[in-house]
Amino acid sequence: MAEVLVYVDHVDGAVRKPTLELLTLARRVGDPVAVALGAGAEATAAVLGEHGAVKVLTADAPEFADYLVVPKVDALQAAHEAVSPVAVLVPSSTEGKEIAARLAVRIGSGIITDAVDLESGAEGPVATQSVFAASFTTKSRVSKGTPVITVKPNSAAVEAAPAAGAVEALSVSFSDQATGTKVVGRTPRESTGRPELTEAAIVVSGGRGVNGAENFSIIEELADSLGAAVGASRAAVDAGWYPHTNQVGQTGKSVSPQLYVATGISGAIQHRAGMQTSKTIVAVNKDAEAPIFDLVDYGVVGDLFEVVPQLTQEVKSRKG
Repeated sequence: MAEVLVYVDHVDGAVRKPTLELLTLARRVGDPVAVALGAGAEATAAVLGEHGAVKVLTADAPEFADYLVVPKVDALQAAHEAVSPVAVLVPSSTEGKEIAARLAVRIGSGIITDAVDLESGAEGPVATQSVFAASFTTKSRVSKGTPVITVKPNSAAVEAAPAAGAVEALSVSFSDQATGTKVVGRTPRESTGRPELTEAAIVVSGGRGVNGAENFSIIEELADSLGAAVGASRAAVDAGWYPHTNQVGQTGKSVSPQLYVATGISGAIQHRAGMQTSKTIVAVNKDAEAPIFDLVDYGVVGDLFEVVPQLTQEVKSRKG
């Protein structure tokens, strides 16, 4: 069977969930061959093998940590030359999309970004995308070269499918551009204990209706009761109530969780563009005419300061 390259997003050997989703999608079009780079690369093999990787190509060098993006592109290009895959799958993170774009240019191939599904086609893999603020769904395929496809997190359920996961060393020759941009310092982000926004299965977001930074504690409490990430609308972020890193929308982050809870958010197109592909959407807003209600699966017309604490308490009581 043809092979599919899957770029592994991991932290010191701990594989992140979007990579496991990629392995699930890759199995629809071929045998997944994972590419794990940097410190802890070999430690990823067990988990990757459990989720369908027939091989794990690993490489570790100081360049992967000391310089931005290009060394990883060099490695993925080397893997492409070694495997001759039918497709290359990369997570749709900011870094992932840059890696994918640079790789596509190098190998002379077309690229599809932010796919939400993947299937086998007579002329190659076919990707599904949500476009124009998720108002339309399109199906696309690359007509030239090896398809390079980035996939949004939460696009597929993770499915275990044990495979060999045999580890093989990948030989990488770094290009002259690899050392062009050096990392001179790192500051660890303070952990909230909540899941990463773009990867979370549940997201609870607050908007203008939260009416102040001090009131976001109500949103955080509901999120914590659900094991969810916290998001914010552009209005809330622009007002300085919540960090920009938590903004959901066209100029923020795109999320596609199983459950999205919008509180005090009117539903402007800018926000809808970042969350419209969520599987189930619930909104709480005191304005019955708010555009967000045109989008939701369940809506509550009411004051979030009354509804959200009651919802939080109900969740906690049902969890025992």
